[in-house]
Amino acid sequence: MPEGDTVWRTARQLDRALSGAPLARCDLRVPKLATVDLTGREVLETVARGKHLLTRFEGGLTLHSHLRMDGAWRVYAPGRRWSGGPGHQIRAVLATAAQSAVGYRLPVLELLRTADEGRAVGHLGPDLLGPDWDEAKALSRLLSDPARPVAEALLDQRNLAGIGNVYAAELCFLGRVTPWLPVGEVPSPGRLTALAKKLLEVNKARTLRVTTGDVRAGRNLWVYGRAGKPCPRCGTAVRTWVPGPSTAQRVAYWCPGCQTGPPPPL
Repeated sequence: MPEGDTVWRTARQLDRALSGAPLARCDLRVPKLATVDLTGREVLETVARGKHLLTRFEGGLTLHSHLRMDGAWRVYAPGRRWSGGPGHQIRAVLATAAQSAVGYRLPVLELLRTADEGRAVGHLGPDLLGPDWDEAKALSRLLSDPARPVAEALLDQRNLAGIGNVYAAELCFLGRVTPWLPVGEVPSPGRLTALAKKLLEVNKARTLRVTTGDVRAGRNLWVYGRAGKPCPRCGTAVRTWVPGPSTAQRVAYWCPGCQTGPPPPL
């Protein structure tokens, strides 16, 4: 699932491509929106809210989309071949005279009254890249269930919005704790929320996500995706854990040499 910085960049791309112009074409290819036509309405803006995308139109309407694991929006100039996937995977086409935004494999696509956006995103915690960011509120929500594993608490969008698997793994490494340490036992938990904000901010404008400070591909992350490879800090082999079907937790990466705390559940 894309991280919050990826969704932020997608929102910015859509905003630049569509905002300030009326739609010349609207094609929403999901059954519940099959008869909806927004052609002629001006696109006001596209904003990110955590991992959600909100495209707002004149007349008080918002198209809400979520990429989840496989979704993507692509922007094309007139005459350029649409290359984001086969045609049957297209779920939305929003086009002005100058640009076309094509949504592929979107698992969530719904039309809301702009005044009712809270139905889709009102449950989210403070957005790490949004104007509503409130570190104290995010930390309070993160610690509301002290027994919860720290990675699971970080991934809960109701606590703070924008963290996915990559950042959860990297934050646990930087905090020197395993993903399964109860969040209430994390030393200086406020450091995690501050680091989360810092990392998403520095990465939101670049496609290669960097948490190590080294912008070279393959050296840009501490543990995520590095199973079996030496830890860049101590040389211990990075380990991975794949949860069983009965758990809501996700794939985890950690360095046994650098991170202390409980091992993964059996």
